[in-house]
Amino acid sequence: MKQNFTVRHGALDGVEAFLSVAQHRSFRRAAAELGVTPSAISQAIRAIEARVGAVLFLRTTRSVGLTDAGERFFARARPAFEELIAASGAARELGQRPAGLLRLTVPRSVVPILLEPLIASFCRAFPEIEVELAASEELVDLAAGGFDAGIRMGQFITPDMVAVRLTKPLPFVIVASPAYLARRGRPERLNDLREHACLRLRRSNGALAAWSLNDNGRPIEIAVSGPFIANDFPTMLGAAVEGVGLAQVPGPLATDAVKTGKLVPVLKQFVPMTPGVFLYYPGHRQIMPKLRAFIEHVKGRSGGTG
Repeated sequence: MKQNFTVRHGALDGVEAFLSVAQHRSFRRAAAELGVTPSAISQAIRAIEARVGAVLFLRTTRSVGLTDAGERFFARARPAFEELIAASGAARELGQRPAGLLRLTVPRSVVPILLEPLIASFCRAFPEIEVELAASEELVDLAAGGFDAGIRMGQFITPDMVAVRLTKPLPFVIVASPAYLARRGRPERLNDLREHACLRLRRSNGALAAWSLNDNGRPIEIAVSGPFIANDFPTMLGAAVEGVGLAQVPGPLATDAVKTGKLVPVLKQFVPMTPGVFLYYPGHRQIMPKLRAFIEHVKGRSGGTG
């Protein structure tokens, strides 16, 4: 038969008073320790005895002792109450200094170019904080996922979040390998994209992302087609290096491949600027010291502001 293990409301009331009386064998000394009157202690003990359903103390005019039920209650209640006190102290300590587990949800593309140096310096500065990165393109609910904060491109962050800038606005470049361009030709106009293999990104909601472009200062989106679909930018970039097609990715992600000649930028005049990458977190709750330390560290290294 299923049992109900829910602790009843008020079940812990009077436990501290009971433990103090049991330790001192005195209502008066227990009252002095807890800073209340002896009558208040007596009322608390009567209430807990009524709730438990057993007499816990043997009282005479000269002494106070524990009944058999009181001895059993004391043996189990004392370590449990001490553990509760210790748990409160541990939680209070985390609320007062930078320590504990800091969980961040981040896209894969920002880890090597942005987070690796940032996290390394942060871990050196705050050795009592453990940093956990969950790399995913999915826009997760921070609270539901148990995350302290997230990192995303600015256009994907909802207005109810507090955002701290990690990068300056950055271009959304279009690149291709020299082998692909030798085979298919170099696009010069936006209409040329119809004749090219364009690598596409599938968002976490299942939709295929259109390419965002800048047409003489006017932002536009174009639905492209091609032989390859990825769910993150690093995978798309790798396919472009292998000559599968044109890829549109955040500029910093393609920097090294462009410098080494593995990729070539094209259609530069149509490249749009994006808001950049931000750290974000809910603004409606108190910030734990571990997250506050990370925010200040980010601001100190990037010059970002919330």
